[in-house]
Amino acid sequence: MRISELSRRSGVSTATIKYYLREGLLPPGRATAATQAEYGESHVRRLRLIRALIGVRGLSVSAAKDVLEAVSEHATDLHELLGLVFGVWPASGAAKDEDGEADDSEVSALLAEMGWEVSEHNPARDVITQTLHTLRSLDVDYDWHSLVPYAQLAEKTATLDLDQLEGPDDPLEKAERAVLLTFLLEPALLALRRLAQEAESTVRYRS
Repeated sequence: MRISELSRRSGVSTATIKYYLREGLLPPGRATAATQAEYGESHVRRLRLIRALIGVRGLSVSAAKDVLEAVSEHATDLHELLGLVFGVWPASGAAKDEDGEADDSEVSALLAEMGWEVSEHNPARDVITQTLHTLRSLDVDYDWHSLVPYAQLAEKTATLDLDQLEGPDDPLEKAERAVLLTFLLEPALLALRRLAQEAESTVRYRS
């Protein structure tokens, strides 16, 4: 297909496609003339993933390029591929102990309790550490034990998430689907929690 058809199929403007080509996010098409090229289905899938990474995950162009290069490198390892698109990268910002190092001992205890094997680079570890630290700074008696029931629910949610990735064989399609289902569903999952809280409050407290 020509670039105009690629634009129509992918939902990405021609100007943006040319920009992605210049920046190396999209591989070049097969040259058919000095100023023309043909593109295939792999370009459509790659553009959809680029759009998901930049438009949904909110990555910069350079960060999306890094992820795409890593996805290509780990295309045959689904676990590594999902880690890349889910954002399992080294992060900073955790609560610090007296030596200035991140203290995620409570997270480690929670993971051990759940039997979860999780990368030390997963930024979600820092989020939990910081949240527990903040709660205690506000005199809220809350530690990792209180999170266990929530972790059990999250485990069921994760099973549903990964069940929905079954189907497409192409790694780019799986990666795109993972981004869309993870990041677009998160607001809906929070909304469901709010609806459930109101329903439970109605049962418990409405006179």
